[in-house]
Amino acid sequence: MDKGKIFRDLHASTFVMPNPWDVGTTKLLASFGFKALATTSAGFAFSRGLPDGAVTFEAMIHHCREVTAATDLPVSADLERGKGDSAEQAAETIFAAEAAGLAGCSIEDYTGDPDNPIYDFSHAVDRVAAAAEAAGALKHDFVFTARAENFLHGRPDIDDTIKRLQAFEKAGADVLYAPGLSDVDTVRTVCSAVSKPVNVMARPGFTIADLAMAGVKRISLGPWLTNFAYGMLEAAAREIQQDGTFGFARTAMPFGKLQALFGEADA
Repeated sequence: MDKGKIFRDLHASTFVMPNPWDVGTTKLLASFGFKALATTSAGFAFSRGLPDGAVTFEAMIHHCREVTAATDLPVSADLERGKGDSAEQAAETIFAAEAAGLAGCSIEDYTGDPDNPIYDFSHAVDRVAAAAEAAGALKHDFVFTARAENFLHGRPDIDDTIKRLQAFEKAGADVLYAPGLSDVDTVRTVCSAVSKPVNVMARPGFTIADLAMAGVKRISLGPWLTNFAYGMLEAAAREIQQDGTFGFARTAMPFGKLQALFGEADA
């Protein structure tokens, strides 16, 4: 079974790809019938008590191995800027991702430096070209996603973002992604500017139907599920401390349901 081919074929129509952050959430989300999953760099970092961007590449790849071992679904990985800044390291990132059992991964044009957050255009394109060439050299199909990070790092420049996505497409990326787009009209503009499938991060106010009509092929959730889980934990802790009650337990997932789910998964 070529999970990369299965994953690529999903992009023929619009699908949702949620982002678990550990083995348990991987198995839980897989049980709901989603067709593919993706890691979340922020969600995994938060689960380790770290800020987004503070997980080492080696730790992230180890996490990817755990996630891919926990499900038969294709898994794509948010690998941030990869192994390092160079084009060669972008290519090495693809080889490491494939070895971890992933069906695909994304690499960003974010430098990791808040004072200079986005790689220069030509260098960003060189990194994508090297990664795409590496993906094409693999024995199995592998879906490489190139990310333009302007909107997440204080540069809401749609013209530059589209210029980058178009160049990433020409350089060989399979899927294009500009996280942080906040309205459907902008999403539609991005989708109409390229011919490769576009991934969009879900946000309040978006619907699957509206994004599909705008031309989106893949919808991911980034850290939203992690943030939601932490938000529910925060609300439960506040109720205990402020009200002295435990009403939150009424909406908790039953122990027996989780026990059965994970028992079946391990059988």
